[in-house]
Amino acid sequence: MKLVLIVAEMLCTISIGWAQSGRAPTRVEAEYYVRAYAQHYRVPVALARALVVRESNWQPCVSSPKGAVGLMQLMPATAKRLGVTDRCNLDHNVSGGVRYLAWLMRQFHNDLRLVAAAYYVGEDTIGRRGLAYRNLDVVTYVRAIRTTYLREAGAESESKNTTAKRDVR
Repeated sequence: MKLVLIVAEMLCTISIGWAQSGRAPTRVEAEYYVRAYAQHYRVPVALARALVVRESNWQPCVSSPKGAVGLMQLMPATAKRLGVTDRCNLDHNVSGGVRYLAWLMRQFHNDLRLVAAAYYVGEDTIGRRGLAYRNLDVVTYVRAIRTTYLREAGAESESKNTTAKRDVR
């Protein structure tokens, strides 16, 4: 519990610093939020990173033609449901997006194919049709998430192995 409070305090401090400086967050700062929230909500970090790569390519306030905004491309209704009032605020956007991922993981029993599809097209459609939903855009999206997820998971594993080897020496 103490660790959660420390992380929350750090995130708040960083967020206030950005607001006061008037500058956009850096990629390193965005990656920090993604990792911190993914770990907090018990979502695979590689999955959260894969979604960010696919959704916004690490651009913190990009918007889509369909109305999704921010690093994790939250739609207005999803953001409202999650209590996200500023979709361009990195802290709010990532917190909401990763909480949504955690919820989708529970809904779809950790089937990452269904989670990715539901993140893209909405949980109602995937909840009704599951993997029988064969929309080409959704299939392409899920494949892209899978490819990026595997790459991110491999990079994360390699990073842990390198750190472990250094610690042993």
